[in-house]
Amino acid sequence: MTTEPTIQDVTFDLLRTLGITTVFGNPGSTEETFLQDFPEDFTYVLALQEASALAMADGFSQATGKPALVNLHTAAGTGNAMGSLVAAYRANTPLIVTAGQQTREMSVIDPYLNNPDATEMPKPWVKWSYEPVRPEDVPAAFMQAYAVAMQEPKGPVYLSIPLDDWQKPALGPAVVRSISEHTAPDGARLREFADRINRAQNPVLVLGPEVDRAGGWDAGIAFAEKLGAPVHGSALSDRCSFPETHPLYAGPLPLTIDETNKALRGHDLVIVIGAQVFRYYPYVAGDYLPEGAELIQVTVDPHLAAVAPVGDSLVGDPRIALEQLVEMIDVPVGRTPPAPLNRDRDVQTSAPSEPLTADEVYHTLSTVKPDDAAVVMESTSTLAELLQWLPTSRRESFFATGSGGIGWGVPAAVGLALGDRERGVDRHIVATIGDGSFQYSIQAIWTAAQHKLPIVFVVLRNGAYAILKSFAELEETPNVPALDLPGLDIGSLATGFGCRTANVSTTEELAREFKEAVAAEGPTVLVVPTQQEMPHLG
Repeated sequence: MTTEPTIQDVTFDLLRTLGITTVFGNPGSTEETFLQDFPEDFTYVLALQEASALAMADGFSQATGKPALVNLHTAAGTGNAMGSLVAAYRANTPLIVTAGQQTREMSVIDPYLNNPDATEMPKPWVKWSYEPVRPEDVPAAFMQAYAVAMQEPKGPVYLSIPLDDWQKPALGPAVVRSISEHTAPDGARLREFADRINRAQNPVLVLGPEVDRAGGWDAGIAFAEKLGAPVHGSALSDRCSFPETHPLYAGPLPLTIDETNKALRGHDLVIVIGAQVFRYYPYVAGDYLPEGAELIQVTVDPHLAAVAPVGDSLVGDPRIALEQLVEMIDVPVGRTPPAPLNRDRDVQTSAPSEPLTADEVYHTLSTVKPDDAAVVMESTSTLAELLQWLPTSRRESFFATGSGGIGWGVPAAVGLALGDRERGVDRHIVATIGDGSFQYSIQAIWTAAQHKLPIVFVVLRNGAYAILKSFAELEETPNVPALDLPGLDIGSLATGFGCRTANVSTTEELAREFKEAVAAEGPTVLVVPTQQEMPHLG
């Protein structure tokens, strides 16, 4: 007797065809009908909290370049994951986020664990949100979710699926479709931009995170070198799109309107590719552009084109735009190459009785970090030191949160390492995390330990939310409470989650323990007491 295929059977077959065989989640009662008889050719990655599950999927998707599937527990699990969902949306990460829903027959009486407004809850941080009207529509909803997630601008989508749908009979095999993942820019407008670039006397280039995400690293280098202009990264970028060791690199743009204006003075044309115009925070008033400057922007995101306060925008894939623009622009005659970024400064050192400075920590890491290691950054107060001593020189090797919320970095590092393993890439992940950030998703290190992932977590233990102390100074808000973090024994916590752990207090200990961490199997958490240093904000 032939068994009629169920909704679950057909959906798993569709996911296989689409290459989505890794599921991130923390099982809940409304998800178990989806997860029953879990296929042997699929992998379930258990996170101990839904925010970590979604951030792991975010990192995995960024490493592999394909969607990851996240399985959440109805309204409660979706609520837990919302902060990580914001980061994935801001980073244009294609995720298919599913949540179990209560049984259809009971929904009308709003039972326990029901989500009465399931499709509204994740908005506006998803591209599409849907609950199938019939069980038979579930496979088609997954196909549509894949198509929406993967079309530019990419991003997460959300499906709410009643728990009793999965074992209902399917109408037949799912319809599998292919979709375009890249959108070419308008050719005529691109030629207009090229003409403006050729007429510029002193242009400046800004390359943002969309370039690296689109695979445009080499195209960006070729364009910048032919243009012969200085290259800035966008402020607080979640990806690095140009080698920070390149002679043309001029550093990231500042955080404020006023300081960005000053950084762009003397340039008559600002060319922004793959970035927002601009990523500002905090508010320090000024003119958006210096006098005499014009701006053109190429972005894959119509929203970023619409909200730009100045300039002319073109919507399209930044890699394609760069590859076409480099053929359209002329080699400038007589343009003086910009002065290289000054990296020749002494390390700010501590006294023998003091904790290490952030300078000492990052300088030490620069001497021992493998060249091919990727960096995950979530120590906002020490970003300047990281840029000084650990510049990014390879594509797809720097990652930070897309939203500004903390708690993303630790699980994202786990997801990146799993994604590397999935695609056969052998490299370490070095995650530099603030002690405050580390607490938000500390349970994610358990998953790293269970999978024996090659991650070195370097926790800078300054005992405070140092970045918030800088904001208090800038905003002239004295006596803000709760900015110190005494009494955290991070090493003991990490040991309890199954990680190799070391507490270090000198640069020699840090270098030695880091080398041992790279040689060890599985993750290591290095806790480094550091001085409280207030970063410059503008």
